[in-house]
Amino acid sequence: MKKLNILLGFLTLSLGVSCNTDEFLAEENPNTITTDIFWETEDQFQTALTTVYGALQFQSISGGELIYEMIMGDIAGTESWYRPFAFRNFTFNDGTYYVTDKWNELYIGIFRANQVIQNIQDEENIFEDGEKARIEAQARFLRAFFYFELVHTYGGGIIQTEVAEAKEDFAKPFSSIEEITSQVIIPDLEFARTNLPKQWSGNNIGRATWGASTSLLAKVYLYGEDWDTSVSLFKEVIDSGIYSLTADIMDNFTDENEFNSESIFEVTYSSELSPGVGGAVVDDNPNETGAEASTLATAFGQLNFGGFNTLLPTYYLHELYVNDEVDPANPVNDGNEFSTRMNASIVPVNGEGLYYQLPIGERAGWAFGQSAYIKKYTNWYHWEGEGSNSRSGINFRHIRLADIYLMYAEAVLQSSGNVDEAIEYVDLVRKRAGVVTLQQYLNENSGTFPQLHISEQVHGTQPMALPTVDNVLTHIRRVERPLELAFEGHRWKDLVRWDIVQEVFDDLRQDEIWRQEHLEELQISSGGIPPLFIQERIRPDFNLAAPNYTPSQHNYLPIPSQEVQTNDQL
Repeated sequence: MKKLNILLGFLTLSLGVSCNTDEFLAEENPNTITTDIFWETEDQFQTALTTVYGALQFQSISGGELIYEMIMGDIAGTESWYRPFAFRNFTFNDGTYYVTDKWNELYIGIFRANQVIQNIQDEENIFEDGEKARIEAQARFLRAFFYFELVHTYGGGIIQTEVAEAKEDFAKPFSSIEEITSQVIIPDLEFARTNLPKQWSGNNIGRATWGASTSLLAKVYLYGEDWDTSVSLFKEVIDSGIYSLTADIMDNFTDENEFNSESIFEVTYSSELSPGVGGAVVDDNPNETGAEASTLATAFGQLNFGGFNTLLPTYYLHELYVNDEVDPANPVNDGNEFSTRMNASIVPVNGEGLYYQLPIGERAGWAFGQSAYIKKYTNWYHWEGEGSNSRSGINFRHIRLADIYLMYAEAVLQSSGNVDEAIEYVDLVRKRAGVVTLQQYLNENSGTFPQLHISEQVHGTQPMALPTVDNVLTHIRRVERPLELAFEGHRWKDLVRWDIVQEVFDDLRQDEIWRQEHLEELQISSGGIPPLFIQERIRPDFNLAAPNYTPSQHNYLPIPSQEVQTNDQL
C-alpha cells in the first residue's frame, strides 16, 4: 500500500472583510477559524504550509491538464476531436480553459504561500529551534516554484508577495520574467537553500529540500543564460552525494519506488485517499473533498484500456526511441530489442512485454495513424485498465537527477565549451537507458556520431557529425532531452528558450508531407512497414502548427481575459 508522506488538505482562511450595516452580521461565529485567531501555534503554521503543498496537486500544475502545454511541442500529437487540438494548432485565446485554469491555480498557490510567509514574520516564541526558518523556507521555495511556472508559461505575471487586504490590492501592473525572477524567485530560492535541510525523514519525506531549491535556482540561471552560475549550482547538487540515478528508469514513473535516489522534487498523489471522488476534483472548493489523485494516467492511457489517449507520441518521438540503439553489452537490457527508456515511455504495436496485463496488440488501437501510445505516468504496469473516475496515485516528478545532468551538460557547453565533460554527463543518462553512448559512437566511427534526430525513414540516412559544441548542443536539444524527459512537462519551455520552435515544426511538417506522398511505399493501407508500422493514414500533427505558430503570440500564453477585465493596471 502506498504511503502518503504529506497529507494535502485544504484550509480556508477568512480575509476578514468587515460589514457595518447590521450588528448581527458583525458578530463573530465562535466555531469559525479566522485569521485573527489562527496564527497562534506551530501546528497551525504547519497546517497552513500543508495547503501550499496542496496547491501543487492542481491538475494544471502537476496533473492531467498539463496535456495542453505538452501538446504544443514536437513530441506529442492529438486528434481534432480532443480539446488539446486548439493548443496543437495554436488557435487558443485568452479565455481558453487551460489559459485561465493554470493562471488561477498558480495564484492560489502563491496566495497560500504568502499567508505563511507574511504571518510568520511576527512570531518567534511558538516554534522549536530552527522550525520557523524551515517553515518559511518551504513556503518561499514553493512560492518561487509557482512564480517560475507562471513567468515561463505567461511571459511574466503580477507580483503579489503580500496577502491582499482590499480589492485595490489586486490591481497591479504586469511584470516581466526578468523583474519577477530578480525580485521574487531568486531571493526566495536563496533563502530556501540556506534554511532547508538536505534531506527529510519519516513522514516528512517529500517536503522541499536544499537540493530542490538549489536545482531550481540553477535552472533559473540556465533560463536566464547565466551559464557560469548555473554550472556552479548544478555541480553543487551533483557533487552533494545525495542523489543518484535509479538502476531502473521505470522507478521514476510508477507508484512503486517513489521519493527514490533520483528524485529531487516530486508531488504526491494517491489513488487510495478520498475513494470515489473523481480525480479532477481539487481542494480549492471548501464544499468538496479533494481527490488527492492525478488525472494524467487517464489522459495518456489507451482508449481500449479505459484511458482517453488524448495525447499520442509523434512519429518523430517514436522514431527517436527506435533509434535509441541498444548496447548488447549493457546488462540492463536483459535481451530486449528496445531501450529501457522506450519500454518505459511509449508502447508501439511491436513493443515488448505486457501492456495492462495483456500482450501488446491483443486489443485493437494501433491503426488510423496511431503508431504508439504513451506509457509514462500510466498504470499499464500493474492494472488491467485505467479507472472510470480518472484516479491515479502516481507521483509527478518535477525535478530528477537525469534532468540535472542534461541541463548541466548544456550549461557546460555554453559556459566553457568543454565537450568532453558535457558528453560524460550525457552518457551517464544514456548508459542507464542501456543504449550506445556518444563516446562509444565516437570510438567506433572515427570520432563522429550519428545525428539521431534526423528521420532515417524519410531521409534514408543519418549524417555523422563531429563532436563540436554546436553539434552536441543539438544532440541534447533534439535527441537526449525528448528521449529522457518526454511527457514530464519540460519540452515546450525548452523549445521556447532555445528559440527553435519554428525550425523544429518546419522540419516535422516536411516529414509529414514526405510520408503523405509515399503512402504506397509505406504500405499505409496494409499494415505499415518498420520502424513505425503506420496504418490507414498519416496523422497531421504539424499541418497547421507549422504555419500558425507566431513567436510573439504563442511562446507564452496570453494573460487570461478575466484578469484583464478585473485589473485596471493591465
